[in-house]
Amino acid sequence: MEDARILLRRLFDAAIASAQPSICVPKFLPERRPAGRIVVIGAGKASAAMARAVEDHWQGPLEGLVITRYGYGVPCDRIEIAEAAHPVPDAAGLSAAKRMMDLVSSLGEDDFVLCLISGGGSALMPLPPAGISLEDKKAVNAALLRSGVTIAEMNCLRRHISAIKGGRLAAACHPAKLLTLMISDVPGDDPTAIASGPTVADPTTSRNAIEIVERYRLALPLAVMDLLRSPQSESIKPGDERLAATEARIIAAPQLALEAAAELARTAGIVPYILGDAIQGEAREVGTVMAGIASQVARRNEPFKKPCVLLSGGETTVTLRGDGSGGRNVEFLLSLAIGLDGSPGVFALAGDTDGVDGGEEVAGAVIAPDTLARAGARGLSAKAELANNNSHGFFKALGDQVVTGPTRTNVNDFRAVLVL
Repeated sequence: MEDARILLRRLFDAAIASAQPSICVPKFLPERRPAGRIVVIGAGKASAAMARAVEDHWQGPLEGLVITRYGYGVPCDRIEIAEAAHPVPDAAGLSAAKRMMDLVSSLGEDDFVLCLISGGGSALMPLPPAGISLEDKKAVNAALLRSGVTIAEMNCLRRHISAIKGGRLAAACHPAKLLTLMISDVPGDDPTAIASGPTVADPTTSRNAIEIVERYRLALPLAVMDLLRSPQSESIKPGDERLAATEARIIAAPQLALEAAAELARTAGIVPYILGDAIQGEAREVGTVMAGIASQVARRNEPFKKPCVLLSGGETTVTLRGDGSGGRNVEFLLSLAIGLDGSPGVFALAGDTDGVDGGEEVAGAVIAPDTLARAGARGLSAKAELANNNSHGFFKALGDQVVTGPTRTNVNDFRAVLVL
């Protein structure tokens, strides 16, 4: 059998490869190229690669603008690629979002809009309504990122303090026909949560957003709270006539990536078990639970017989307690290592399929039975580093980080626990 670390990395790479826009975009394009004016828009970490796939398969006139993360651009000939900051928005994202709304604001019934959406689009399209500044948006993002809110709650709030999210981009495209292709990075593949649903109707209300603020005791700017209490914050609701000529399709998702990894595991002689593609909760708590399951497999051959690999996806959360460098995938892994306590034959990899976990340009990391022993030999305390949210620092010191560079796709977190 091949080296456990190599196999885990191959599983991760297979998951990422399955969600590449060059593979998943072409089969969802209309069979016949629309006859009228074609405008391509979009945002997200995969949007530039998605735009390239459109250009490769559609000849003739095209125009448009998509926004992606710095470093995630792909050269296009007919579609403009703008780069902006993520996860904290910047002026470049604000400017590009304004231009995108201007681009679609004068379309007619015979025109066609193709919108390319993937994870990260919320921060990349920071278009605030009147009375809200970019600095206010930054303050909201910062509060959300350290609060421990779920991605669904985060995007509910974002939809109600935006001039482009929550169906507003689709409303601006009216009366043109609109097709949205989405690469899902959210648990449950809810279109309203992918990049905060700029082209789909939003069933949530401003009251729901206020409840989230109150539940997590978020300290938000006064202007934001005033907006949430006003009718101006309401998003576009189901049944709105401006969305009658719109359609949204999920073209890649976490489950499909897990299935790709599972197929590769089978060819390597390892039985895969997909535990779920929408696992949520505090990263360290999910790590503790997964350690219990893996230990039972290693010691008892229950509930699965070894050798096997336990695959899962979704999006955990991190409530910041310390000032270290971390991300949800590496925090999960460090907690998993602590829970396993050197259990023989158990290896694991966790990483974000976009290549960035937290604020670091690092996808994730790997652990092995000797992880804690090697850390101890270097004077590192796994529990202390976890308490300080310094998981990236921990794995960097051990040389166990997983670095992919920009993957130009995003189907959320990938976790593989290999029990031999």
